[in-house]
Amino acid sequence: MIKMNYKGMDELLAELDRRFGKENMDRISNAALLKGAELFVKVLNSSIGTSGKYAKGWTVADTSIEGPVYIGGVKTVKVHWNGPHGRYRIIHLNEWGTVKMPNPPRKGAIARAMREAENAYRETIKQAVLEGI
Repeated sequence: MIKMNYKGMDELLAELDRRFGKENMDRISNAALLKGAELFVKVLNSSIGTSGKYAKGWTVADTSIEGPVYIGGVKTVKVHWNGPHGRYRIIHLNEWGTVKMPNPPRKGAIARAMREAENAYRETIKQAVLEGI
């Protein structure tokens, strides 16, 4: 186990880069972000599930992970709906509702999944980083 006492995030990141190397830290952070995204997708898919008269499971089937990519200088993993069923068109309507149907059955499912997965996501990231180091 390595002991480090640093006050700022920039100092911590600089010390990790110095000790383990930039490429190694990128590899570790990429693996950690992907593990965290997989956990979030699992929670999300259970939240939006396939129940109801019209649900065919296409939203779950079209859920995909892209990344890690840099967005605004921050390494990010994107979870989006990119598949043969074109569910990306309807996700916004399911999440926020429409004028004629302001409260769809799965309204707020993505926001709920984000709240439910937050602590588990942090633990997954922490474990993946510790395993990588």
